[in-house]
Amino acid sequence: MSIQTVRNLRRASQVVFFLIFFWLILKTTFEVDFSPAEVSEIRLPYPVSIALELDPLAALMTLLASGTLHRGLLWSLVILIPTIFLGRFFCGWVCPLGSLNHWISGVRSERAWRKGKRLLESNRYKKYQRIKYYVLFFCLGAALLGSLQAGLFDPLPLLARSIGTAFLPALHTSGLALAAAAADTGIGPVAAAGQGIYDLLAATLLPYRQAHFHGVVFIGLLFVTILLLNRVFTRFWCRGICPLGALLGVFSRFAILGLEKDEEACDACNKCLLACQGADNPDVGSRWRQAECHLCLNCQAACPEGSLKFKFFPSQPDTKTNPAGTQKIDVTRRKVLASLAGGLGAVLLFRSGDAHEVNRSPFVVRPPGSLPEDDFLGRCIRCGQCMRVCPNNALHPTLLESGLEGLWTPYLIAKVGYCEPTCTLCGQVCPTGAIGELTLTQKVGDEETPPDRIGTAFLDRGRCLPWAMATPCIVCEEWCPTSPKAIYLMEETAVDRLGNEVEVKRPYVDPALCTGCGACEFACPVWDRKAIYITSVGESRSETNQILLERQRA
Repeated sequence: MSIQTVRNLRRASQVVFFLIFFWLILKTTFEVDFSPAEVSEIRLPYPVSIALELDPLAALMTLLASGTLHRGLLWSLVILIPTIFLGRFFCGWVCPLGSLNHWISGVRSERAWRKGKRLLESNRYKKYQRIKYYVLFFCLGAALLGSLQAGLFDPLPLLARSIGTAFLPALHTSGLALAAAAADTGIGPVAAAGQGIYDLLAATLLPYRQAHFHGVVFIGLLFVTILLLNRVFTRFWCRGICPLGALLGVFSRFAILGLEKDEEACDACNKCLLACQGADNPDVGSRWRQAECHLCLNCQAACPEGSLKFKFFPSQPDTKTNPAGTQKIDVTRRKVLASLAGGLGAVLLFRSGDAHEVNRSPFVVRPPGSLPEDDFLGRCIRCGQCMRVCPNNALHPTLLESGLEGLWTPYLIAKVGYCEPTCTLCGQVCPTGAIGELTLTQKVGDEETPPDRIGTAFLDRGRCLPWAMATPCIVCEEWCPTSPKAIYLMEETAVDRLGNEVEVKRPYVDPALCTGCGACEFACPVWDRKAIYITSVGESRSETNQILLERQRA
């Protein structure tokens, strides 16, 4: 098989795996009918998290942070084991973010720095490529203390989070704005064209509903920055920052597939360097860095003299590489130890403040089925799948609501959407088990099983219409989904400003029945700051964050 054929297979592989990844993100959102007449458990029609379960970095970090490996993450061995023999094939053939960086880097430009000596120099190995190994060891240090920070940098969660919570919602907003602007022109053909474009987007790329996520501007800007940096540095994220690439680079040191260089055939044209995506010094006379090679095969395909060839057990290894066949990673022991210490120190710093335990924000309500907070932070990779699948747009990424340690982890904002009582989708899509997969019985409860509680509702009587303004309102009680209802009404007499007695039904909350779903807060007509709200107290996942009614009665 010719090298050009293999190279074309690599290109096809990149397209196929990127489309599969993108398609799975699209399929994380689907039409759901939670009909009250026929309560049945809704199951996902596709294994939408399979791509994230293939992530070796997520598997390693959750194993170190929690001491257990979620069953789905065993799929990561499909990537890790071949890496030991082939090298970083995942980066060049499979990784969707790597492929996106590859394509953007390959777009031709007339800028001087994209041609000739500037491009040649850009594609040589640089010291900044060490950074990804230090990021990896920083994340390892944090994981050793039970905090999983790798999801912030891991390319698969990063891409899923960016597309699912920023790109697709922004595209949907743009489509709606285009259709509305076309309709406002009052010109029939223009309005029809605008609506037609929106309908096309809706049928192919847009979800079934418009979603709005909290704090996604930063996520979107980071994603755009990563893509734009490819116009300056070829595959900058892959070369310099990606901890998954660093992990695979460590394992690829022992690969039996290597680059064989024929010094006599080389005419020093440097075309291999111009085409290199990994900055691994494929040119003859330089030390080839196996841990940096993405196996894009561009160097071999570009060489007009055939002096470069990828072979199993190359017969003539580079004279400057380790004669034993394995190469050392270009990192210093001191900086590796400093990175590990930095990860350990960061977690200790995160948890030294009062917000970690006693003074934690009461408004960070985690999804149903979530592990206790410390275990949750040891498993969540911030992929955004739970937020994407939530049918009511209730789950959102945190900014500083759960501290820096919990950046971009999911929490419920009931003002935007409430937790559907019979929905268990977030646990189904979680690739690491940070959100446990509940059965319908475990979620809603029955005579023998208590329901899963994520919090408790509280009334603000100073803002509640019946309590503060003698105005009839029973919306919260009507929306309460529990049976019997956790919100009950008592008919009482109120006095208006004119001294007239008004009969109103005032709401009360029974915390023994409330599950914290947030339906009451979502529906409350007091719009700016709701007269009823939920906090995390009473959540099933915590033994200490409780109201302790029994103890109070005693």
